[in-house]
Amino acid sequence: MSDEREVLSYELFGTATRELAQQVADSGYRPDIILAIARGGLALGMGLGYALAVKNISVVNVEFYTGVDERLDVPIMLPPTPAAVDLSGLKVLITDDVADTGRTLELVHQFCGGHVAEARTVVIYEKPQSVIKPTYAWRLTERWIDFPWSVLPPVVDPEALAH
Repeated sequence: MSDEREVLSYELFGTATRELAQQVADSGYRPDIILAIARGGLALGMGLGYALAVKNISVVNVEFYTGVDERLDVPIMLPPTPAAVDLSGLKVLITDDVADTGRTLELVHQFCGGHVAEARTVVIYEKPQSVIKPTYAWRLTERWIDFPWSVLPPVVDPEALAH
C-alpha cells in the first residue's frame, strides 16, 4: 500500500454529499428510505436524507474492517438488523463511505434483494477492485482514505470499553 492517501476534510465531505445527492436526483431515483451502513455510511445517509428530502432513514451494522487494511474473512451483519418485511416494496438507497472490496455493500444489497422494489448503492469513494459497482460514487481512487471522522484516534481507551 502506498503512503499516498486520499484526504477527505469535513468541508469536502459536504461538497461530496451535495454532489452525490444531485447525481441521485438527476437520475430520477426517488428513494423511500435510506439504509445507512454503520459506521461509515451514517454521515452520508444523514446528509443525503436532508438533500433528497427523505425522512425515513434506517441503519444496518456491518463489521468487516478491524484496522488499516485489516479485515475479517467476510463481513457480518450485527444486531439489530432491520426487518426485511419493513423494507418490502420500498425503493432503498444504501449508503456507505467507501466500496473498497465491495463485500459490505454486496452483503447489504443481497439482504434487500427479493424484498424491496429497488435497491441502489451510493458511496463517497469507489475502488477499482470492488466486487460491486456502486450505482453512485463521488470519486474513484486506489489510495487508502483518511476520513475526517476516523483519522484521529478515539478520545477514550477502546480496550477499557470492552465488555
